Amino acid sequence: MTPQYMNISYHDLLKATSGFSSENVIGTGGFGVVYKGIMAVEGIITSVAIKVLNLEQRGASRSFLSECETLRSVRHRNLIKVLSCCSSIDHRGNDFKAVVFEYMPNGSLEEWLHPKESMNSQPFESLSIMQRLNIAIDVAAALGYLHEHGPVPVVHCDLKPSNILLDNEMIAHVGDFGLARFLIRQANISSPSMTSASGIKGSIGYIPPEYGFGSQASTEGDIYSYGILLLETFTGVSPTDERFTDVSSLHSHVKMAFPSRVLDVVDSKMFLERQCPGTKTVCAPKSAHDCLVSVLQCGIQCSKESPRERGTMKQVVRELDSARMLLLR
Repeated sequence: MTPQYMNISYHDLLKATSGFSSENVIGTGGFGVVYKGIMAVEGIITSVAIKVLNLEQRGASRSFLSECETLRSVRHRNLIKVLSCCSSIDHRGNDFKAVVFEYMPNGSLEEWLHPKESMNSQPFESLSIMQRLNIAIDVAAALGYLHEHGPVPVVHCDLKPSNILLDNEMIAHVGDFGLARFLIRQANISSPSMTSASGIKGSIGYIPPEYGFGSQASTEGDIYSYGILLLETFTGVSPTDERFTDVSSLHSHVKMAFPSRVLDVVDSKMFLERQCPGTKTVCAPKSAHDCLVSVLQCGIQCSKESPRERGTMKQVVRELDSARMLLLR
């Protein structure tokens, strides 16, 4: 069933954001700026997130259409909920396009993993191992739905921490579908193929290597990005960190330490209360150690160079659920 969206005008959004004030900016992206706004949703005054497209940016209009079409077709508790789309004219007579989403009060995963690099001045605490694992499972569930259980298979094409948004209860929601692609299943072909490979993009550090050689968008490509996201979530290290060179990467950094030295590469802030007295060594209980081994193994598997070796999101969810059980024992 196609959801019914709110009818919102340019002037409604202008008022909701106090004239698109810079004080209400909560994020920026390749195709536009995201503002926090206050407006009535189903008769209730509430906060919303308003993504205003920069239509001078090449590809912005296509991104707007892709995002509206994708979010109109899919519904899942771990996908950001779209409230309305606005295509109008601004006060200067220029084309204006915006998408209105539910507001995520706990910001993005990017802000929690790399608070010093975040444009948001809000102080962020460190995420615990359980919080990171729950977020990882939420994202995996969303991707599993997009790839296998939605009305039509969808490839996100831009999975990264800044596109993982957290609600009041720290439940993760995958957002920003501006680069998403619908897939079609052709007869006698076991895996989905894309209707068009034009304009394949993504974010440096998360783009699967095969895309650089002209391969079409695929669910395996999303799984690679997820693997990098998973490794970053538990190490606290960005794939674009300056320590990495042409011959090293986040994948190789974790793989070299696996499995005997996993505590050397994970984010020690997960265990601040378990620091060994007088040392910088993390004193993690065996349950946490076994959990981390399982999680990092999953991240390594997902981010392998060969698409055929990465597995599926269904397998990922199963493995991470098992890892959570190890942590809880």
